[in-house]
Amino acid sequence: MADVVDFEQRLKEVADKVTVALDQLIPPASGPEADLMRAMRHAALANGKRMRPFFLLETGAMFEAPEKTLLRAAAALECVHCYSLVHDDLPCMDDDDFRRGQPTVHKAFDEATAVLAGDALLTLAFKILASPETHDDATIRALLVERLADSSGARGMVGGQMIDMLESDSPRDLNTITRMQRLKTGALISYATEAGAIVGRAREAERNALAGFSNDLGLAYQIADDLLDATGHEEHVGKPLRTDEEAGKANFVTILGVDGARQRVRILAAQAKEHLAIFREKAHILLQSVDFVLDRTH
Repeated sequence: MADVVDFEQRLKEVADKVTVALDQLIPPASGPEADLMRAMRHAALANGKRMRPFFLLETGAMFEAPEKTLLRAAAALECVHCYSLVHDDLPCMDDDDFRRGQPTVHKAFDEATAVLAGDALLTLAFKILASPETHDDATIRALLVERLADSSGARGMVGGQMIDMLESDSPRDLNTITRMQRLKTGALISYATEAGAIVGRAREAERNALAGFSNDLGLAYQIADDLLDATGHEEHVGKPLRTDEEAGKANFVTILGVDGARQRVRILAAQAKEHLAIFREKAHILLQSVDFVLDRTH
C-alpha cells in the first residue's frame, strides 16, 4: 500500500510540474486573439494524470538527464496530446461534451476556436522542442522534433485516428483494433520513453528495452481505457462513458469480453515489466506505473 501511495504522490508531483510549465508556456493574452489563448489554456491546464509526461520524465531520470530539458520535452508532448483531445472531441469525430471533468473546448468556446486551439497547441510543441532553452545540442533537439513528428503524424497518432474514423467502411477485428490503438494511443506513449532515452543518451540495448516496454504498456493502457468505458463510473473518469457502445464501435472489450480484456491487460503488463529487467532498481517507478495501469479506476 505504501508503494501505491508513494507512486500516486510522485505522479501528482510530476503533473503539477508539467502544469506549471504549461502555464508559463501558454500565457494569458489580450487583444483579438485572446479567446484562442484562453481555449488553449482551457485544454492544456485542465486536471489530468499527465501520464505521457510522467513516462518521459521518469525514463530520463533513470539516465540522470537534466530535468529542465525533460520538463520542456514533457510539456511539448502534453501539448500534442491535448491538441489531439481537442480535435478528437469535435462533433465531426467523437462528438464529446466533457473532458477531464469540464466542458470540451468546442462546448466552452465554439468549434472554430477548438480547431484553431488544437492547431496552435500542436505548433507550440515543436517551438518548445526547437528552442535552445530545451537543450544546447542542436542534434538532440532535432531528433526530439523528428521523432515527435513521426509519433504524432500519419504513421503515428493521426494515422490511428484515421483508422478509428473508418469504422463504417472497415468493420473492426482484433488485428485492426490493435493496430489502431498502437498508433492512436501507443505512439505518444512510445515517444515518451524514447524522448527520455534520447535526452539521457541511452545505449541501444536500453533504447530497445524501453521500446518493448512502452509498446506493451501503451496497448495495456488502451485496453484498460476500454474497460473503464465499459465498467467505470462517469464521476470518477470525468468524461462520458459507453461512447463506443452507443456509436456501435467495436473495441477490445466488445471483441474480447470484459474477462478476456482483463486477461490481455495482465499479460501485457507482465511483458512490460520483463522489458525493464535490464535496468534493475533504477526502473522501480516505471514498474509501479505498470501496476497503476493494471488497476486504473479513472
